Amino acid sequence: MNTDVKTTVHLNGLARRLVDNGLVDATTIREATHAANHNSSTLLSHLIQHDMVPVDRLAFAAASEFGIPLIDISALDLKNAPTGLINEKLLHRHKLLPVFVRGKTLFVATADPTNQLALDEVSFNSGLIVEPLIVAADSLDSAIDSAGNAQETSFDEFSEDDDDILSNLEVDASSQEQDSEDSAIDEAPVVRFVSKILLDAIRKGASDIHFEPYEDNYRVRYRLDGVLKQVATPPNLMSRRIASRLKVMAQLDIAERRVPQDGRIKLSLSKKKSIDFRVSTLPTLFGEKIVLRILDSSVTKLGIEVLGFEKKQQEDFLHAVNKPYGMVLVTGPTGSGKTVTLYTALNILNDGGQNISTVEDPVEIRVEGINQVQQNTKAGLTFAKALRSFLRQDPDVIMVGEIRDLETADIAVKAAQTGHLVLSTLHTNDASESITRLAQMGVAAFNIISAVNVVLAQRLVRVLHKCKHIEEIPAAALQEIGYSEEEVNSNITIYAPTGCSACNDGYRGRSGIFEVMPITAELKSIILKGGNALKISAQARSEGIIDLRRAALNKVSIGVTGLAEINRVTKD
Repeated sequence: MNTDVKTTVHLNGLARRLVDNGLVDATTIREATHAANHNSSTLLSHLIQHDMVPVDRLAFAAASEFGIPLIDISALDLKNAPTGLINEKLLHRHKLLPVFVRGKTLFVATADPTNQLALDEVSFNSGLIVEPLIVAADSLDSAIDSAGNAQETSFDEFSEDDDDILSNLEVDASSQEQDSEDSAIDEAPVVRFVSKILLDAIRKGASDIHFEPYEDNYRVRYRLDGVLKQVATPPNLMSRRIASRLKVMAQLDIAERRVPQDGRIKLSLSKKKSIDFRVSTLPTLFGEKIVLRILDSSVTKLGIEVLGFEKKQQEDFLHAVNKPYGMVLVTGPTGSGKTVTLYTALNILNDGGQNISTVEDPVEIRVEGINQVQQNTKAGLTFAKALRSFLRQDPDVIMVGEIRDLETADIAVKAAQTGHLVLSTLHTNDASESITRLAQMGVAAFNIISAVNVVLAQRLVRVLHKCKHIEEIPAAALQEIGYSEEEVNSNITIYAPTGCSACNDGYRGRSGIFEVMPITAELKSIILKGGNALKISAQARSEGIIDLRRAALNKVSIGVTGLAEINRVTKD
């Protein structure tokens, strides 16, 4: 048998180099070559499979023979490996690891660059030119596994539960016309990737998902407890396919990439539980940035107790909300929880005995029993026009998404003065500035004091996880940041984030901090005289109304959050 092999198999190429380097004898390499040919395998794969040559020496010999770079896989940042570009089963079957993309070329790590069938299949699957890089076989398997673990959200296989959930995605793409360039959006890897991103975001409690294309990379970030965190870096070449998939799900025009679009995705988790995603697209220099706001109506049904009010604040707020008429104003930046606060109030009032109507841009939370209207400026349906229509519909409670101009403010104020409870928002820094903002819009001072019941300013702070630890801070420093000498002498305990596998950098969840300012007789007097925000704020402090900074310090002293967090969201 051996004699026949010697006479029919001649040594050349890699086989000759291995013999010349003393890594294997001629007889063994001839037998290995014959066996590889018989099994329709490559010589390299046969040698690796049967451990006939040390893998590091074999990799070096192959790199020298074929002129292909030899790389140290352990030196690579595997979390950025574009593994999502190729089906995971294909990677494991052929033992390949995509390393990086340059232009239209995909570089893959492999222990066997002679396996042309595998390289061609990867090229076909990715639509890219494939160039191999040689890696020692013993480190490649672990590297492929590590790359999958490092990238939290990749094109993984879903569990049966995931498949059941994803099958309930309510997407009507029947009216969409796809051009040939976007015909690949239904490819399984893209569909699975986008679906997994949505599910993971819900499970982790994210409030927003950002899909962001850049010149040399593409990233996906979640807003977790108010802070953006990168969770995935799919290949840049996938940006258009991902955008098209999201736009189809949101029933947007996938052929239009020049102007922003807005839509909605509905995901049914069960027969009784569904999550809506508000979708916003924005053309950028390098593609469409898409942001999904996760809208979970169940958060407004948890009760006012979970919002984070202090006892007196909650009493003042509920007192104003339960009045038959007047205005309740909530102020704060985007993402500060204003909508949740207002809808919590609406749920308290939504007892079936009142006519409640809202006009918003857009409608974020859908609630049974409330008449919700979405502003449509193009069609002429503005806040002001909707408000006028509400007043002809026998309303009891009206909510205006935001008071942006004098016309809206004027109608809202008149509604509050004529027997209706009006809830709305403003974009100002604190409660006192909301009053001066209305005055700047042109609302007369006597109308302000006769209409506004309470002004509420709010922010959201991250809540410390149970892994928190005590932070030692000198008494002088505590007084400097706002604590009184009496509080410092009472030995208050300050906690700081630690961080563990069950939290987000030491935090889990968020709580509100509030400034609740009822419009008292003294404040009305100052407003009527044209007093500025400083005078209004000073009077509120003298009446015992705590501002946002004080509310934040109170949260720190009871261990809810940390000093670093309140310094992030409030001014000292």
